[in-house]
Amino acid sequence: MLKETAIKEMENYFGTDTRRINHAKKVTNYALDILNSERIDNPFFSKTVTLTGVFHDIGIHEAERKYNSNSGKYQEIEGPAIARMILEKMNIEKDVIDRVCYIIGGHHTESKIDNIDFKIIWDADLIVNLEEDNICADKEKVSKIIAKSFKTESGKRLAEKLYLNR
Repeated sequence: MLKETAIKEMENYFGTDTRRINHAKKVTNYALDILNSERIDNPFFSKTVTLTGVFHDIGIHEAERKYNSNSGKYQEIEGPAIARMILEKMNIEKDVIDRVCYIIGGHHTESKIDNIDFKIIWDADLIVNLEEDNICADKEKVSKIIAKSFKTESGKRLAEKLYLNR
């Protein structure tokens, strides 16, 4: 129910931007797959992973409007306030909102990764970006990215399965 409600809110916010909507849905689904594969049975992490997956790029339109750029650093600046507003409207607990906003505010900055929920979002977004940026066609490059950039074993295995047929 949480995922469906969050997706509706995200779709309302993004309007006709199906590219961003589909990206968020894919990241959320991969993040939940990784969460389950990591065998993390923690309601807090389940909520933060779900909500961050859905809303991680929510600042992209505002970044484009304010800075004429969809650069990750601008998404990190603009996203948390928008996410907070939506999550408060959804009556999400303050500690969950704070955590989701922290991750959204750093989801393009590797040095800010501080816990498993953030690692899961990082890996899920990377999996989707490998496909959307058409990097997945270059198996050697994908192999290097998996070895260097992925943060969870489940994320690595999923990327290998999807892009290296392992």
